[in-house]
Amino acid sequence: MDRYVTVIGGTNTDIAATLTAPFVAADSIPGQVALGCGGVARNIAHNLRLMGHEVRLVSVFGDETFGNMCWHECQTIGLDLTLSERCKEARTGVYLCINNQAGEMIAAVADTAIVARITPEFLGARIDAINRSAIVIADTNISAEALQFLIDNCTAPFMVDAVSTFKAARVVVALRQSRKHRLNVLKVNRQEALAVTHCDTVESSADRLIEMGVGQVYVTMGGEGVYCSDGTRHEHLSAIPTSVVNTTGAGDAFVAGVAHAQLCGTAFPDCAQTGLRAAHATLLSPQTVNPDVGRYVLQT
Repeated sequence: MDRYVTVIGGTNTDIAATLTAPFVAADSIPGQVALGCGGVARNIAHNLRLMGHEVRLVSVFGDETFGNMCWHECQTIGLDLTLSERCKEARTGVYLCINNQAGEMIAAVADTAIVARITPEFLGARIDAINRSAIVIADTNISAEALQFLIDNCTAPFMVDAVSTFKAARVVVALRQSRKHRLNVLKVNRQEALAVTHCDTVESSADRLIEMGVGQVYVTMGGEGVYCSDGTRHEHLSAIPTSVVNTTGAGDAFVAGVAHAQLCGTAFPDCAQTGLRAAHATLLSPQTVNPDVGRYVLQT
């Protein structure tokens, strides 16, 4: 087995607008606009690279200005793109968000249609390389069919980030339709967990996800921390007090932190503490990925 981590899913151009005055509907508001490379899978991969891991990114890029920008940035930070693809006549995904003065997201639009090119056939052509990974992480920007293929065919430990309330349902569909009905790790936030399970509490939603075949569930709850369950152990870890600059990317960093801890042999649920430190680092930074995240996850 290689020591690579393989991360599968979306790469986007991020356009983030942060207001410097109160939000007013249907009006132009002063603020600051930042342009950069993002996407859940790409952000997870970037965080893991900064934590010292060799990382393969399995993603799709358009052959246009934004796509070229993201491709070259991924290469610059040391991601292995040999399993990724550049698609002619396709537009790289775009994520547009508006944050309030406290750095908290008001609204966002994700144009990630290009990720539909990551099909079971696309993954099948790469599955041997994927299965040589130490751990495999996917986001739910890929389809339920692609997630199902990975559940059925991935022999490395497999972890999924649910991404959003709408896309989180793809995990449930994939689990129900798979042969194995088994997923090692799932990270959801509170809203996603309640939506996909139709439960009223974080605890009951985690129990339901375990019943569906998830081995370990991490439910992030913003300033309230994270609830973890593997069906036997249940624990609520408090968030690290943070003066929030920006919330975008904190969940991606949490996933990377958990994966890093697991690769280092940290037991469940203690690995969630590393995820919280990574998320804390992201919240302190105006960037989606804090370039100093490695220092935070190595704290004891």
